[in-house]
Amino acid sequence: MSDPHVAHVAERVHAIVEDVFGALEEIRVGMEECYRSSPSFTSADLAGVRPQIFGCLRRLRGVAAGTGVIVAPGVLADRPRWLDWWQAPPEDDPVFLDVDLDPDSLDFYDYTAAEWFAAPQRTRCRHVVGPYVDYGGTDTYVLTFTAPAQVDGRFLGVVGADVRAARFEALLLGVLAACPTQVTLVNAEGRVVAANSPRLPAGALLPEYEAQARAVAARLPDPPWRIVSSSRERAVKLA
Repeated sequence: MSDPHVAHVAERVHAIVEDVFGALEEIRVGMEECYRSSPSFTSADLAGVRPQIFGCLRRLRGVAAGTGVIVAPGVLADRPRWLDWWQAPPEDDPVFLDVDLDPDSLDFYDYTAAEWFAAPQRTRCRHVVGPYVDYGGTDTYVLTFTAPAQVDGRFLGVVGADVRAARFEALLLGVLAACPTQVTLVNAEGRVVAANSPRLPAGALLPEYEAQARAVAARLPDPPWRIVSSSRERAVKLA
């Protein structure tokens, strides 16, 4: 990584990602402790994790749109499926996200099929999905950060946070604006996470001609994103 501007972008991305996962770590520990301390783990026991959930929302105020725990099927004694997820309105107290978990309903929310749940269940590693449109919650482009919770090898579910893509990009504006050339942060699917060009909004697929004209300036191991740059100087600076 010879370009110092790209190095600064990579360092800033790493810092933001680690801050989000650092906040989620407290929820993960809380969920695992609740499971260990309850002889019959029920949805009511998850109230014991609320202090960590609300603490995460305070720590990530203005960054996280929502956070909580999503329980694997069969873990709770009283419910086949459950998620204790709380959204963070700008000025109000956290709001519980009530979703339809009835498999016989037309509106059934099968979270087990979502990548942000299935990938940590399969790999037992943390994961980042997006940007994608969160039709079930914020109706905006988000990045979903999740990490597995487990006790004695049993997968309990995931802890997670939704970060608005626009907010994630805003946290990178300083280092992106300092880059003299066009620089784009893209995910493993080639979707734009952030860029210093108004032609490349978050969530858009990096056009093939753009990808061919750019060089991979850096690869990030976790999440497996790339920073690609163009040799052309930017015609428009970020506001």
